[in-house]
Amino acid sequence: MVKAPTHPLTQAQTWWLLATGLAAYAPLVPQVPLWLAAVAGAAFVWRAALAWWRQPLPTRWVLIFVSLAGTAGVLIEYRTLFGQRAGVALLLIFLALKQLEARAPRDGLAIVLLAYFLTLTQFFENQSIPVALTMIGTLVIATAALASLTDAQARTTSLLRLAGLMLVQALPFMLVLFVLFPRISGPLWGLPSDAHSGLTGLSDNMSPGAINNLIQSDAIAFRAKFDGPVPPRQELYWRGPVLARLEGRTWQPGIQSFGPGLFYQPRSESPAYAYAVTLEPHNKPWLFALEFPTALPTAAVGTSDFQLRAKKPVRERIRYELHSQPTVLQPPEHRKVLAEALALPATDNPRTLALGARWQAEGGSERQRLQRAIDFMRAQRFIYTLQPPLMGLHVADEFLFDHKRGFCEHFSASFVVLMRAAGVPARVVTGYQGGERNPVDDTWVIRQSDAHAWAEVWLEQQGWLRVDPTAVSAPARIEQNLAAAVPAGEPLPWLSGAGLDWLRAARFRWWAISDTWNQWVLGYNPERQRDFLKKLGMSTPDWRSMTATLAVLCGLMLLALAGWMLHRRPRLDPAQRQWRKLSRRLARRGLARHNWEGPQEYARRVAVALPDSAADMQAIAALYAGLRYDVPSPPTLDELRRRVAAFKP
Repeated sequence: MVKAPTHPLTQAQTWWLLATGLAAYAPLVPQVPLWLAAVAGAAFVWRAALAWWRQPLPTRWVLIFVSLAGTAGVLIEYRTLFGQRAGVALLLIFLALKQLEARAPRDGLAIVLLAYFLTLTQFFENQSIPVALTMIGTLVIATAALASLTDAQARTTSLLRLAGLMLVQALPFMLVLFVLFPRISGPLWGLPSDAHSGLTGLSDNMSPGAINNLIQSDAIAFRAKFDGPVPPRQELYWRGPVLARLEGRTWQPGIQSFGPGLFYQPRSESPAYAYAVTLEPHNKPWLFALEFPTALPTAAVGTSDFQLRAKKPVRERIRYELHSQPTVLQPPEHRKVLAEALALPATDNPRTLALGARWQAEGGSERQRLQRAIDFMRAQRFIYTLQPPLMGLHVADEFLFDHKRGFCEHFSASFVVLMRAAGVPARVVTGYQGGERNPVDDTWVIRQSDAHAWAEVWLEQQGWLRVDPTAVSAPARIEQNLAAAVPAGEPLPWLSGAGLDWLRAARFRWWAISDTWNQWVLGYNPERQRDFLKKLGMSTPDWRSMTATLAVLCGLMLLALAGWMLHRRPRLDPAQRQWRKLSRRLARRGLARHNWEGPQEYARRVAVALPDSAADMQAIAALYAGLRYDVPSPPTLDELRRRVAAFKP
């Protein structure tokens, strides 16, 4: 083991350690409480001021007091000193305070190692490409600081070049370890914390304004990659939570049954669309799919209202493959479900209830009453807007007969109330509609701004039928996009606006890069690893074969790296080899040559210690100086070899 130097830190080494600490500290500031970030930042500023004014470091008792105070603060904040968040907070305090007691390179080594570990913790919160690039920058600075601890006189450019070279040399090992190291399910050390809070997504209920608030977000909900033909845009309905119970102004889930299979029968003769969905974490159990999947994904269950649900909340990015058919054979619906799909508060929305009751009294089939409702929605010339007027208790009445302005949840909820009033079972379905095709990688990107709500009605001999009143009244929302549907001048989500072609092209490229990162880096799970290794020729990749292959490849790369380093090592000329041979022989007598000694100085020192060999030593030194600093000749080199061989101190 190499012993760390004990000499004091130089000014340059101190600044390198400060840069390393700040590079590890800055990305973690948003993840820790404000008081903790302020304390750590003050410690860095304090150390920088001491270094600038060349003042002595604080006493040990001061540091002990501050350390105990910081630890107590973490304990009060998190109620523990263990766990992910509390551990990161403690290490951040220790990193900052260690700067105030670092006096020798050994202390600097502790700072660099702390910075390496805290760099890894950035992935606890976010695993995106920008975070990975930030981590690489921190690694370069920390590695350069580590190199400065062994060479205090090295220039900044030399240290950065050395750090970059070391990381490049480590890159092949990293790739081999990434591909072959046996994978475990789930992210490192649990989950990114943003999988549990601060996420946008559809809720399991719908009240006025809920979807409108969601539409304002440009965050990506999921991506879909089709293998083969793509449905028309007006058929891209990504089904999510189904809401059948109305309580006041809020729609809630209705009666549901769960099972390991489908609650309908796919049609063998019906065409199917094949696609893969990459779903972002939303901390809810539902999965999104086109209507209607022909089989359940792994670790998913089906519901009687035709939803797909994961067995646990989606707290990490997942990928699943599906085949969907537009039409399926539906079983007879249970009478309790149909009764719930007809239930309405008797005192709410009296005008809507009266209109529906009149259609029912006029007679006709359920399909005819449905057509009356569609004709009514088309004739009213409703306006699709993201800025609807404030509505009271009778939302359907105010939307259908007074304001006639709203967005998809007003259209769908009012239509369902109208159909129930007419005696036709109906319910609200929420999810996403449409999406944006990325021409770079041919992937459909569905954002939160694509959130949508539509209706389903029950018709005998046919089952539940999708009816989208928004498509009836504002077809541009379905056939084109959100920007085409709202009135001119209304504020839109930033990425939904028009006139940003250059930004849209850049966004498409970034989405394609991000999707590749998500699929092949963050999504490189055991299944994907197994499939990839099979493509590389490993017929049955298990942990034994992967470990053996990993060891062999790492050994071969180490041999290749060693060979490259030996090839690039400085070559000694024949005169230098003879001179070093002489020095090694004299070293046995305690007369090894110092690096700073020239030939004549070394010869004089040896002559003083060994008077009997003085003449021979002076002659050898003269021959060597002539060969090194004059035009060499073969006879002179032969003479040097002869004299070194004959020299016996």
